[in-house]
Amino acid sequence: MSQGLRKPVLQLLSIPATAGVSIAMWAAWLGWDQQRDVQPDGTMTGPYEAWQVIGLVLTLLVPVCWAASRRYFVGAVLGPTAGLTTAAFYDWSDDTSGLFAVGVGLIMMGTLAATAVLSAVIATATDHRQRPPAAHYRPS
Repeated sequence: MSQGLRKPVLQLLSIPATAGVSIAMWAAWLGWDQQRDVQPDGTMTGPYEAWQVIGLVLTLLVPVCWAASRRYFVGAVLGPTAGLTTAAFYDWSDDTSGLFAVGVGLIMMGTLAATAVLSAVIATATDHRQRPPAAHYRPS
């Protein structure tokens, strides 16, 4: 594969890679917990606990940071967004109220915004790290 073609191919392959990792992480952190908890006052919570969602977010930082640091911005942003949106849709689609679509939409928008901001921050940080210091110019 020529060097000029390699970067776009890797950029495209990063999308299904990060999407697949996102789906797997959803299954690992949230997919097994389907029971709602009934509180003593009769209200229902769940099915997820805060530690599960925090764990999901923290583990998804790894593939997003990996892709963004290699300047695979499309994969860093669209992969996790597509993966989490797909996982949420599959996990919640049995809801008879139809409100699952609102939750899926919020997952999509939140993931898109968060990964875009994180990718921009990582790109800025890695750009400063990789750029050699400017030579001091002294006119004579």
